[in-house]
Amino acid sequence: MSDYITHIGTDESGKGDFFGPLVIAGVMADEKAAQIFLEAGIKDSKKITDKKILTLEPIIKKHSIYSVVPISNSKYNELYANIKNLNKLLAWGHARVIENVLEQETCEYALSDKFGDESLIKSALMKKGQSIRLEQMVRAESDVAVAAASVLARAAFVHKMQEMEDKYGLKFPKGCAAQVKDTAREFIDKFGKDRLHEVCKTHFKTYNEV
Repeated sequence: MSDYITHIGTDESGKGDFFGPLVIAGVMADEKAAQIFLEAGIKDSKKITDKKILTLEPIIKKHSIYSVVPISNSKYNELYANIKNLNKLLAWGHARVIENVLEQETCEYALSDKFGDESLIKSALMKKGQSIRLEQMVRAESDVAVAAASVLARAAFVHKMQEMEDKYGLKFPKGCAAQVKDTAREFIDKFGKDRLHEVCKTHFKTYNEV
């Protein structure tokens, strides 16, 4: 790893889930942290169980500078109504976590998974992030810092889902499978359809279907 460059990796979780927040995370990993992460078995969060993710979360937080930005459903729906474009919303979130990390430490390079035009994140960066070299790459989770960010984002997503389940007394399925609609109907029976926006992403077609 002698040619390793300290960098910030960013990733998100919850983008394809009807219920629950959108969480964006950024992790700045130097060579030492990268080595620790690899030895701990940190990889793309989609390849790890949620149970394992919660054991990796403290390791990442202990050995890196990081930022996690969870966007609750109410906030997400409000932002989406204003921005009307998921890629722009994601870019705003990725820019946010990069800025938050740069507030704590300078870094010259950031890498994110490719979800839209690179200029979207660049234009959303504030003054601290304007000079950073930013790259987007397809399947960037193969990079250890991005993988660590994906784990932190997923861990926060899992925590938030648990909080929602405790608050509403319902089990919210992850993803966008068929049982999502059953839960949405159950929620409506219990709390009324006016409150559905508190727990889901309203621009999903599932929302109109229920």
